[in-house]
Amino acid sequence: MATTTHLHLLTPPRLHASASSVPSPRLRTSASASLAHPLLLSRLRLTAPRPSRPRRRAMSVRSSLIDPDGGALVDLVTPPERRAALRAEAEALPRVRLAPVDVEWAHVLAEGWASPLRGFMREHEYLQSLHFNCIRLPDGAGVVNMSLPIVLAIGDREKEEIGDKPDVALQGPDGGILAILRRVEIYPHNKEERIARTWGTTAPGLPYVDEAIAQAGNWLIGGDLEVIEPIKYNDGLDHYRLSPQQLRNEFDKRGADAVFAFQLRNPVHNGHALLMNDTRRRLLEMGYKNPILLLHPLGGFTKADDVPLPVRMEQHSKVLEDGVLDPETTIVSIFPSPMHYAGPTEVQWHAKARINAGANFYIVGRDPAGMGHPTEKRDLYNPDHGKKVLSMAPGLEKLNILPFKVAAYDTVAKKMAFFDPSRSKDFLFISGTKMRAFAKSGEDPPDGFMCPGGWKVLVDYYNSLQTEEAAVAPV
Repeated sequence: MATTTHLHLLTPPRLHASASSVPSPRLRTSASASLAHPLLLSRLRLTAPRPSRPRRRAMSVRSSLIDPDGGALVDLVTPPERRAALRAEAEALPRVRLAPVDVEWAHVLAEGWASPLRGFMREHEYLQSLHFNCIRLPDGAGVVNMSLPIVLAIGDREKEEIGDKPDVALQGPDGGILAILRRVEIYPHNKEERIARTWGTTAPGLPYVDEAIAQAGNWLIGGDLEVIEPIKYNDGLDHYRLSPQQLRNEFDKRGADAVFAFQLRNPVHNGHALLMNDTRRRLLEMGYKNPILLLHPLGGFTKADDVPLPVRMEQHSKVLEDGVLDPETTIVSIFPSPMHYAGPTEVQWHAKARINAGANFYIVGRDPAGMGHPTEKRDLYNPDHGKKVLSMAPGLEKLNILPFKVAAYDTVAKKMAFFDPSRSKDFLFISGTKMRAFAKSGEDPPDGFMCPGGWKVLVDYYNSLQTEEAAVAPV
C-alpha cells in the first residue's frame, strides 16, 4: 500500500546541456460539487495565487517551461460570448446525465490536463490508451502518454435516444447543462477487459471500479467536448483549482526556470517536506536559479478512508504557516483528477498531466497510486514498479526524475531524516496507517514527525468523526 514514509526519486536520464550555464528545461529523461464536512467551513490560508481565468493566447516565447504534450494546451471552455447560444442549442439535443466522477473528467479535459485530447475518447483513442498506454499524434508526429482511458459510459436507453444524432448535451448531476459533445461515436464498453488491463486484476473491491464502472452502462460515447463555462464546485476551494495555463502563468510570473511537482492524497509530514526541500537544493546545485515547487494534492474521487480534501487543504495550510515549506517558492493547487488506485498504470497519468502544467521534474514515492489488495493481505502492486515504469514509459521523455534516499524518523535526532543503513536501528518507519491510528486515538506522534498545527488538524478531524459516529449509534 502507498502508506509508508519510504520516498524515492527515480534515476535521472541523460541530461542535455543547453547553450547557457543553466540546464535546459527540455531535458530527456484528485467530484461531487458538495463536500459537507464541517472543517470545510474553516478559513484556509494557503498561499496559492488567485489569478483570473486567462483568455486564450499563445504560449509566451519567453517562458522557460517545457512545452505541453502536442505543443499547445487544449482549452475546451467556450468563450463567454458564445455561451448563451450553446445553452440554447443544447435544449434541442439528446441528453446524457453525468455522474460526479464524469464531471471531474470533464473538468480535466476542459482545462487541458489531458492535452492533446479534445474530449471523451473515441474508440481508436480508447484502444490505444487501454493497450499501449499512449496515443499517436496526428500525421505521425510521435506519441504522448495516455495511460488511463478517459471515457464516458451510457446505457442502452441513452444509446437508443441518441440514435444517429451527431451531437449530445451533457448534464451535471443536478440536471444543469454543462457541455456539448460533438461528432459522437458510440462503441461497446467491455468492462471486464477495461478493468483487467487498467488494474491488472478483476478482484472485487477496487474503489474506482465500484464507484464508476461496475454499475455504468454497456456503451462508451466519445466526441469533441465544448464546456459551456468553467466547472466549479462551490466548496470554498475553487480558487485553488488552477488550470494548467494558470499555473504556467504563475510559474512565469515567479521567474521559474524549473518546476518540480509533488502529488499526494495524504497529509504532508516532515518526511515529505524533507524530500521537497532537498529536491530544491539539488536543483540549485544543478545550476537552476529559481526552481518552484508545485504541491499538488489530488482533488477528485478518493476512497472512503482517505482524508477528505478540505481537511488535507487545511493541513497543508498549516505546513506553510509553520514554515515547513517556503511560501515564496511553493505553489499549492488542487489537481482535479479522480483517483483510480491503479499503481504503475495510473502514475504515468499523474506525471503526464504535470507536464501539461509546466513541470519538468516529478517526485515519486514508494508504491505510487497503489493500495492494498482488496481481498488479500498484501500490496496490490510491487512498490518499486511505479518508479521503474516512469523511467521507461513512452511519451514521458520530457520529464526528469531524480534519485533520492529513503526518509524515516531518526529517533536520535528526533526528526525526519534520510535513512542511514549503517545505524538502521535508530530509524522508525511510520506508515500512513500508523499515522492515522495515532490521530484517531489522540496519541501524539514522535516530535518532529509533523508540524504541530498540521497534526492538530488531523486530530480534530478524527475527533469529529468519532463524535458523529456516537451521535448516530443506537442507544
